[in-house]
Amino acid sequence: MRTRVVGGVLVRRAAQALTVAVGVSALCFVITQRLPGDIAYRIAAGRYGYDMVDAAAAAQVRDELGLDQPLWQQLGAWVLDLLQLDLGRSLVTSQPVLEEVGFYLAGTLQLAGLAIVIAVVLGAGIGVVAARRPGGIADRFASLWVAGVRAVPPFLLGLLLMIVLSAQLGLFPAVGHGGGSIVLPALTLGLGLSGLIARVTRDAVVEVRGSAYVEFAQTKGLAERWVLVRHVVRNAAVVLVPYLGVQFVVLIEGVVVVESLFAWDGLGHSLVHAVFWRDIPVLQASALVLALLIVLVNTLVDLAVAWLDPRPRGRAVAA
Repeated sequence: MRTRVVGGVLVRRAAQALTVAVGVSALCFVITQRLPGDIAYRIAAGRYGYDMVDAAAAAQVRDELGLDQPLWQQLGAWVLDLLQLDLGRSLVTSQPVLEEVGFYLAGTLQLAGLAIVIAVVLGAGIGVVAARRPGGIADRFASLWVAGVRAVPPFLLGLLLMIVLSAQLGLFPAVGHGGGSIVLPALTLGLGLSGLIARVTRDAVVEVRGSAYVEFAQTKGLAERWVLVRHVVRNAAVVLVPYLGVQFVVLIEGVVVVESLFAWDGLGHSLVHAVFWRDIPVLQASALVLALLIVLVNTLVDLAVAWLDPRPRGRAVAA
């Protein structure tokens, strides 16, 4: 049964990935073409700087890149290259797009991964402790934590952390890429996300602890810690894992502000510059990678839920 479920998930997500790849590429191309301003002038400004750009430089860029060709022909060339796994070169830097996007993708994954770890450790820990005595002191503290971290916008939380931990205490670099520079942006994203994880974990654990199988395990005399590990945590994870997948997707999509605030080189940072300079290949590739990354996360979530608890799917098939 599990093999059938896994096969169905993979086939469905593969078809989704193909559709997303074509749709996102076409949409990015059309949107970029509809942006105001001369696209050739913007690309030339990205290459040489605004002080060195004139009409002749823009005309040279337009002729070099074939920007005067029909839009359908330009889009068709991109799709054909995409099918050959060739993402082309940046219109501004002339570097291979695959190398640029790979560098920015690594930065985003590092930042999002560390943020998720911080959020899970902090949020799940607070949620489990709060669920042990609903209405108690820990539960009230968890409610205050959720309200507090969710009330502060990411850019404001980032500025506060920058002032306290960098400017005043000098613990971490305020901006940059690499080394300790990742701590402040990861904390900014992780603290904001930990509140929601704490709430979801608390509610899931409370519901599982009130179930019949947990009461039966306690009646058998099983130690409280083993009841928590063997029964509560795994069954609560069935609820928590899909939620974490959604939040990871939101995290990847929402790192633009944080990456810009801390000058962290990631896909969000890349997208902003690609839109500004009308660097269509980088823009299309960055958006494509983000879309496929979302499909990949959803696939992993489906597989994780099937491994944790395949019974709902099994019953649905049997019915």
